[in-house]
Amino acid sequence: MKRILLALSVAFLLFQACKKEAKLVLENPIPMARIDETIVLSRADVEKVTGTIGEGLAPVLKKNGVLIPSQADDINGDGKWDELAFTLDFQASEKTELVCELVPQKEYPAFEKRTNVRLGLPDGDGKWKEVDHAVAPVGLAGFPTTSQGEGVAWENDKFGFRVYFDCRNAKDLYGKLKPGLIIDKVHTPEMGSYHELADWGMDVLHCGSSLGAGGLAMLENDSLYRLGSTDVFEYQKIAEGPVRSVFDLKYKGWDVAGQKLAAVEHISIFPGKYWFQSDVTVSGFDGEKQLVTGIVTSRLKNEPYQFDANTDYKAIATLDVQSLNNDELGMAVMLKKDGVTKIARTTNIDYYKLGYQTVPEKNFSNVISDTYYVAQKIKNNVPARHYFYAVWGLENPKWKSIDNFKQYIKEEADKLSNPIIVSE
Repeated sequence: MKRILLALSVAFLLFQACKKEAKLVLENPIPMARIDETIVLSRADVEKVTGTIGEGLAPVLKKNGVLIPSQADDINGDGKWDELAFTLDFQASEKTELVCELVPQKEYPAFEKRTNVRLGLPDGDGKWKEVDHAVAPVGLAGFPTTSQGEGVAWENDKFGFRVYFDCRNAKDLYGKLKPGLIIDKVHTPEMGSYHELADWGMDVLHCGSSLGAGGLAMLENDSLYRLGSTDVFEYQKIAEGPVRSVFDLKYKGWDVAGQKLAAVEHISIFPGKYWFQSDVTVSGFDGEKQLVTGIVTSRLKNEPYQFDANTDYKAIATLDVQSLNNDELGMAVMLKKDGVTKIARTTNIDYYKLGYQTVPEKNFSNVISDTYYVAQKIKNNVPARHYFYAVWGLENPKWKSIDNFKQYIKEEADKLSNPIIVSE
């Protein structure tokens, strides 16, 4: 019996010694350092190196024996993780190797949380309770819902964003003076008024009747139709963690020139970036339409900018003393150049003060004004992507310069055009 046990032990050790270590090879294809690069792999891609992953297990990655910040996310809501997201720094043209190990999901390592998403609703006790899903009260006029900070908020360690969870559906900004996550405390006695400058920062944007910081609309027959006052406006959190937060904003009954459309905005935010990613899918139409996003111009004194970020991407941008703190604020929209159909400015009539009156001659209500916008062609049920940027001169003096802002946008465009190459 001892001989049998000895033989089995030797066989096991030989098997362990011969078993191939699961490794990923990653390469930065451009001669530019890339700090906080977030990479997303499907479960199928991970299993190419690990083999089939059993129930209750999830992958972690190590570089030179050190854990890399990561999260295993259930994106499709079936109760199983289907994407691995991780954040890593790369030197110019660096090629590196990561070891992939499997751990019980219940014992997944805790990493510093650098992204966040939140919708807080009243809990009946004078406080806000975070929810992962909610439907906004229907309202075609006024602001019929009450929520923490007036809507859905998302952030990373660089900037904070929010969208009003009501018929306005404009996007707003929280400027930050230091790294850290703040939206859980916004609109609470602990933080005080987010409209006043504090040690963490403040709400830096006035939206009025504009699209704010990346609100959505449709361009139809030379009129803009705000993605607001829909029959249904729904929020769904998908993932939240150290290296990305992801959520959906879902709409039904979007009235565009008498057509009832549906839309889903799928938003992702990653650490270390002065932008978020938006993938918008519109359905209920034939042929091709023009989806619009834009930047508020009510405090803009300089002319806005449009430029090629690189051979693949085009950008529109503003930078001016236009924050609510009366200092430099820069905003930009970047999208694939071949999808751009129009760049223009709306009227500067302040319809916010007029109470969002319907303007019959323009054939729309919830009038959009004070906006510099870009339109992109979209097809039915096919996602259209754009990136929205925001920088604040008080956070970093380099953001007082449009040249520095443009350079940052161009560098980010080059990274997106040249993704990290992942191989076995």
